Amino acid sequence: MEHDYLLKLRQHPTWRLLCADNSALIISFFYRVFIQPNCRSLKQSELTEKLEDTLFHLRQIQRNKYPKTAKAYLTDWANGENAFLRKYYADNSDEPEFDLTPASEKSIEWLRSLEQKQFIGTESRLLTVFELLASILQTTQTDPQQRIAELEAQKTEIDAEISRLQQGEVISYDPRQVKERF
Repeated sequence: MEHDYLLKLRQHPTWRLLCADNSALIISFFYRVFIQPNCRSLKQSELTEKLEDTLFHLRQIQRNKYPKTAKAYLTDWANGENAFLRKYYADNSDEPEFDLTPASEKSIEWLRSLEQKQFIGTESRLLTVFELLASILQTTQTDPQQRIAELEAQKTEIDAEISRLQQGEVISYDPRQVKERF
């Protein structure tokens, strides 16, 4: 991560997309029309219509924010300098189609990776390890008396839990424990 390398890297399409003036529009639109529906490519007319709808709704909230037409934005996003979209003609078609460039996909993927994970279920993972180890010990136990003693201990624990429940004591996991186990 040298200074000169990072200066050169700023010319990479992924970086340019993240720094673009309308990056929120571009990335949210690409995500909604390509990534969410898992759509590889769209015809120009369909993509233009979707962008016009998006721009209409955004202009209702933020007047004068996006002055260009949908077609003008698509042209800008597909030109050689930006290369956020790839414009091409499919076989036997007079209408151009668009798909995301690898750099655009990488930008979206990186931004999605920034979403904070809610939790990591370490307690439940640790309990699973202990349960598996106990299972190994039980199934490899060759002494019947030892196995009977283990089962009697489990029976005593179960009887104690039944007794507590009969006395009205509610035994349950807290919400975090439920979430981790789920």
